[in-house]
Amino acid sequence: MNYYLIAPAKTFHQNDRTLTYASEKSLLPGHIVEIPLGKQSAIGIVSSQTSKPDFETKQILRLIYETPLPAHLIKALFWISDYYRCPLSSVIQAMLPRGITKKRRAPKKEAKTPSVIRQTCENPLNAAQKRAIKEIESNPANTVLLHGITGSGKTNVYIELTKHAIANGQSVILLVPEIALTSQLVHNFKTHFSDVILLHSAQTEAVRHQLWEQSLCATTPQVIIGPRSALFAPIHNLGLIIIDEAHEPAYHQDQNPKYSALRLAAVMAKTVLGSATPLITDYYVCKQHKAIAELTELAIQNNKHAKLQIIDLKNRPDFTHSRMLSNQLITSIQDSIDARTQAMIFHNRRGTAPLTICDHCGWQALCPNCFLPLVLHADAFQMRCHTCGRHFPVPTACPECQNAAIHHKGFGTKALEDELHRLFPNARIARFDADTVTNQQLNQIYDQVHAGNYDIIIGTQMIAKGFDFPRLSTLGVVQADAGLSLPDYSSEERTYQLITQVIGRANRGHQDSRIFIQTFQPDSPVVRHACSGNYAEFYKYLLQRRRQSTLPPYSFLLKLSLTYKTERAVIQNTQKLNKAILQYIQKSSLSNISVTPPMPAFHERTNSGYTWEIVIKAKKRQDLLNIFDALNKTPQLHYDFDPISLL
Repeated sequence: MNYYLIAPAKTFHQNDRTLTYASEKSLLPGHIVEIPLGKQSAIGIVSSQTSKPDFETKQILRLIYETPLPAHLIKALFWISDYYRCPLSSVIQAMLPRGITKKRRAPKKEAKTPSVIRQTCENPLNAAQKRAIKEIESNPANTVLLHGITGSGKTNVYIELTKHAIANGQSVILLVPEIALTSQLVHNFKTHFSDVILLHSAQTEAVRHQLWEQSLCATTPQVIIGPRSALFAPIHNLGLIIIDEAHEPAYHQDQNPKYSALRLAAVMAKTVLGSATPLITDYYVCKQHKAIAELTELAIQNNKHAKLQIIDLKNRPDFTHSRMLSNQLITSIQDSIDARTQAMIFHNRRGTAPLTICDHCGWQALCPNCFLPLVLHADAFQMRCHTCGRHFPVPTACPECQNAAIHHKGFGTKALEDELHRLFPNARIARFDADTVTNQQLNQIYDQVHAGNYDIIIGTQMIAKGFDFPRLSTLGVVQADAGLSLPDYSSEERTYQLITQVIGRANRGHQDSRIFIQTFQPDSPVVRHACSGNYAEFYKYLLQRRRQSTLPPYSFLLKLSLTYKTERAVIQNTQKLNKAILQYIQKSSLSNISVTPPMPAFHERTNSGYTWEIVIKAKKRQDLLNIFDALNKTPQLHYDFDPISLL
């Protein structure tokens, strides 16, 4: 009889992670088994073999797969649980496909990719790309940052690195923020490699299960493409992980098990972080380890230029034809239409109007569930909450004072679309945001946009990622500083990234282009650095601000939140939690620890009650782990290590 430590996929005890089971079969770490757990059965993963215990053990019911999970996944399993203090069972549930014990019928045909892109990138490698590849492969660091400006040909570097790994018998995982927004990159990989498995949330449970089995049982090197969950694909001999657009928040899992795909990838294999606007923390760490490869020139070298102009939104004489679009931008759009090229208008806010108020008494339309402003969608004549998705009729009179002085303020992409139809009645206009119907989303009709079937493109941040618009000659950002008003330490960084990424759509060497950045803060360092494309200066600026405030990369963060039904209860319990933290720090003689006073969360009131929070900053991450381990855990306590935002 053999004895094994098994990690169940169900929580059985708060402090235990593995149980001992017996089996007549000889098993290996990583084998997926079915085990008895209480009065039920559960899925478990073999952690290791152990000696015969001095207590009675139950037997493993059955072995589900003859092929064990690869060693890097077993390492990742325990690393996530330890590093982020999350239950091992929740990590296993995230790692294994749903319905793993179900019998699946063989698929009739290969699962379709989300879109079809007809253009393939076949540009030969230039000197800068070859140099970057050599630097990445020769660098001893486990994580290397590929810092390449937008249009510098990072995809070609990814493909060449993947070819080298495949030639060495190694598999590769390519992470993308969202499959639907990176159709070109996926298509380019599928034209170069035959064994490509595409994983994404739009696939059915059965298809995801079958693709998971396919990668587990594969005997040749595989290429896996998908969002952060693709890291859990059970491919063997993993040699390289490439993370495209590594600055994107989508790589951070904000539900249990909470983890950063960037940190996890570095534990699993050699990792390349690709970005034109890398996170300040990543750039700082990679710079310390001399692990940065730079791409500073466009892949397409010609005499095409982009002319950029900053428009001050406070200068109203520039807005005589439209309250949203400057006269200069309107003229340039008309020139693009006349020249049969394209114009793009970017505004990272959807709907018609984000604020509805009564001018008489000050009443504001709020979601009764989230207590956040409802957004007017004039096309559907609805008020919608963009947090919970609920919708309500548009008020014709104030429910408080019965006055008809209801005004809708601000504007979103739908209002922009209506305005552009008014200004350019004969133009072919396409709007792309979260409200766009599925069959009209950009990834579905990109080939039509690419062919020039639309004159004006309007959209939110989804048009700023992964797409190439060779006909684009006018770009307008209608309110570039919108994100700077958010009271969060990451707001400046996120704003810089977004502006830079959008500018990159029109600065790729395809056309002579004109770029108009409309802003209320034309002298903001963030806006200025983004418009100049000077990441080095922005890095110095933000690093200085982070140093003054002792924020990452100069500290590690732990955000603790408590939610109770009443405001009195949440205040009392948050103060009690704060006192316990300060007592532990004093008792343990910890230094370089900063604890904020209890404070209401940014979204303090929801249908669940009131939320207050405490943020702890520490020079050593282990100090945060020790503090957390010493806390009295309650169902009302929520925690987030290394949060990318404090909102």
